[in-house]
Amino acid sequence: MAVTFYDVNSAAGLKKLDEYLLSRSYITGYQASKDDITVHAALSKAPSAEFVNVSRWYNHIEALLRISGVAGEGCGVIVDGFAPITEEAVATPPVGDSKASAADDDDDDVDLFGEETEEEKKAAEERAAAVKASTKKKESGKSSVLLDVKPWDDETDMKKLEEAVRSVEMEGLFWGASKLVAVGYGIKKLQIMLTIVDDLVSVDDLIEERLTAEPINEYVQSCDIVAFNKI
Repeated sequence: MAVTFYDVNSAAGLKKLDEYLLSRSYITGYQASKDDITVHAALSKAPSAEFVNVSRWYNHIEALLRISGVAGEGCGVIVDGFAPITEEAVATPPVGDSKASAADDDDDDVDLFGEETEEEKKAAEERAAAVKASTKKKESGKSSVLLDVKPWDDETDMKKLEEAVRSVEMEGLFWGASKLVAVGYGIKKLQIMLTIVDDLVSVDDLIEERLTAEPINEYVQSCDIVAFNKI
C-alpha cells in the first residue's frame, strides 16, 4: 500500500513528515527513489530547520539531484493534491561541459599526419591527467548502511550506548536516524543509519576497531550490518 502524506507545506503536515522520517533515511526503502522525488517536488521550499529530520532528508535529496540523480523505483507514495513524479524527472543528467565540446571541435581541425608540436604533447598529457582524475572521482561513491547495535543486557543504558556510537568521528562518516527495537526479555537494540564515502570508510573496520573496541565496548556487545546500499 502506498504511503500517503497530507498538507506537506503546512506546519502540521511538516510535523507529520518529520515524525515519519525520525527513523528513516528515505521515504521508502534504504535508497533514494521516485518516492523521495515526489515528496521533494511537492515541497514549495526548503523546510525550516525546526523540522530536523525533514531538513536532513531534503538536503540529502537536493545533493543527489545535483550530483547524480535518483534511479530507484520506490514502493509508491501519494502526496495529497500533488501529481506523482514523471519518469523524466527521476534522474538528472549531468550538465555538459561547453569547454569539453569546444575542445572536441578543435580536435576535428588537427592534422593527423603532421608532426606533433610541444604544445600538442603538453595538451594531450593534460587531457589524459584530467580523464584519470575524473575517473577516480566517479569511483569514489557513497553507501547507505543500516546497523544493528546490540547491548550486553537489559541493564545497559541505551542512551549512553547511542551517545558512545555517535561519538565515533571519521572523515567520510555521517550518522543518520536511529531507533530502539525490542529484542526480547526486556532487551532493546539500537538500529542506526549511516552514510559513508566508500574510499574513506570501511564498515568492517568501523565495527571491529571502533564500535566493538574500548571504550565503546563497555556498552556494545556486537554490531551487525542489516542493509548496505550504494547511493
